[in-house]
Amino acid sequence: MSTSARRILLAEDVRVVAHVVAEALRRGGFEVEIAEDGQKCLEKMSTFAPQLVILDIMLPKVDGINVLKQMRSDPDCEIGVILYSAKLFRTEVRIARELGVFDAVEKSADTGPLLSCVQAYFAAGGKAGVSREASTAGERGVAESFDLPLEAAKGTVCLWGTRGSIPICGPPFMRHGGNTSCMAITCDENTLIFDAGSGIRDLGGALTQLPGRKLHVFITHTHWDHIQGFPFFTPAYDPAFEIEIFGGRGFGKDLESVFRGQLDRDYFPVQLEDLNANLQFKQLDEEPIEVGRATVTWAYAHHPGATVCYKIDIDGKTVVWMPDNEFLGGYFGSPLDVPLDSDTVAHYLPLLEFLDDVDVLISEAQYMNSEYPQKVRWGHSSVSNACRLAKLARATKWIVTHHDPAHDDGFLDRKLAVTKQLLQRMDCPTEVVHGYDGFIEYL
Repeated sequence: MSTSARRILLAEDVRVVAHVVAEALRRGGFEVEIAEDGQKCLEKMSTFAPQLVILDIMLPKVDGINVLKQMRSDPDCEIGVILYSAKLFRTEVRIARELGVFDAVEKSADTGPLLSCVQAYFAAGGKAGVSREASTAGERGVAESFDLPLEAAKGTVCLWGTRGSIPICGPPFMRHGGNTSCMAITCDENTLIFDAGSGIRDLGGALTQLPGRKLHVFITHTHWDHIQGFPFFTPAYDPAFEIEIFGGRGFGKDLESVFRGQLDRDYFPVQLEDLNANLQFKQLDEEPIEVGRATVTWAYAHHPGATVCYKIDIDGKTVVWMPDNEFLGGYFGSPLDVPLDSDTVAHYLPLLEFLDDVDVLISEAQYMNSEYPQKVRWGHSSVSNACRLAKLARATKWIVTHHDPAHDDGFLDRKLAVTKQLLQRMDCPTEVVHGYDGFIEYL
């Protein structure tokens, strides 16, 4: 069977989970359609004609087990099934295996196990009724095929919001997305969340499908685009969740007062006291914060008000989250003319020391050079100044985030091309890509 003929129907009702999984499958060379409920899953089997269905158990309208029963009631149906659910109850899994599913995979932020299972299904011949255990190469009389499963032992980074200032929508913005700042790092059973822009809403929906119930939220600063999604964060309403929220000093108000003010009755119908989760507001101090295998440290960035950036170290692999930072504020010259020992850089040396030799730098380059003279001291960098930062920090990879809401996909494509040209001229080996809503980086 050719790769082009490998069609997969993904039955998943959580939109963000469906998007992340579908993109991972498409990158693997598969053609994917999404069905957001059980009824549509059954309908699309005839119109899309998939070879494989990835089936959640808990689906609206018709649940996954009944979808499977209807499939198996048709003797001509040769579509394979992989269960993919956050809650793999023993009874449902037993029934599903009796109905001939290939395998059952528990949902997680790491799509690697699911991709490995999908590849194993097609390697076994891609037919219904064959279990993974019974599909070894020897039993089937075929040569064993080489498989290289995705390894993400250290952790997974996912961007849930990559816009600055205000959410944006519409066809010209679809590829990069329109949610404001939010990132999550998953390491074992631990979830670390950075900023609570509008992207945290979709993240909250995904977290309710996963087993972990203790969350750690790190706020860079309390400007609106970095906290505006919190009132819509589903886990905050669930008493099963414990949520620690960290912030720096110098916000003007303590962190709890900022969030309480955001939920004032004049602005929102629900108050802080109405949130059922165990919320704990904590002020950052000098000591690193340990969350499982992850160690979080922080430093002040250059942005109006008290703004911090975070470094996350997982077994020696480092990620820096710095969505707002104006590097070389007011400098309009060539990035080639700014050595590390220059007076222009002296003010930024503490930050550069914090960033030094980072593996993954997630940081901004909000303005084209032609835009920057009108935006000085707004707290965001020009492309050329941000490129200089990437080189001086000796970043291995730079993921550009905090895209301006006025910049559509075509504009951002051109901006990325300019960024790559500048780095090349500077003889800077840093790999640069643009972040987008749903972007995943495996550590």
